[in-house]
Amino acid sequence: MGVLEIGRGMGVTLSKLFQKPVTVSYPEQRATIQPRFRGRHVLTRHPSNKPGELGLEKCIGCSLCAAACPAYAIYVEAAENDPAHPTSPGERYASVYEINMLRCIFCGMCEEACPTGAVVMGNEFEMADYRYRDFVYAKEDMLVGVMGSVPQRREAAKKGKPVRLGFQVPEGVRPELEGVKYE
Repeated sequence: MGVLEIGRGMGVTLSKLFQKPVTVSYPEQRATIQPRFRGRHVLTRHPSNKPGELGLEKCIGCSLCAAACPAYAIYVEAAENDPAHPTSPGERYASVYEINMLRCIFCGMCEEACPTGAVVMGNEFEMADYRYRDFVYAKEDMLVGVMGSVPQRREAAKKGKPVRLGFQVPEGVRPELEGVKYE
């Protein structure tokens, strides 16, 4: 390591000294999420033809996401679909869909492996909690339209206030999350 390399390193340090810091007073100010950020998993639905009604779930219970997960964090149990009242458009649906967030490494392999686009890495990053059981997210916790993590929803219910997320999403950045509503 020569004097020239040390000089370059010190130059970078000195140039950063005079720049304005990029600090957000979290949680009072909301953080802006970058377009490629991948956070809490979301299970998407097909669009509904009827206004105000939820569409069918996209997950067909194929377990490809569980097979692709390098951390073995996903558990899927499939069941036969009722033709009279289908849950998903396929022959089967995921009767049990769980992700252990303590094991998840947020690699996005489940999102890549899903043939129907049912699993999407969302924008939520606030998932800290003290209870182990609240880190295992069930299908009901991940479906589109469920806002906030389990601890956030629990605290909001305890205080009688709506869930407040500590981030804002730029408009039109993630078309695969267009059914997800953030305040």
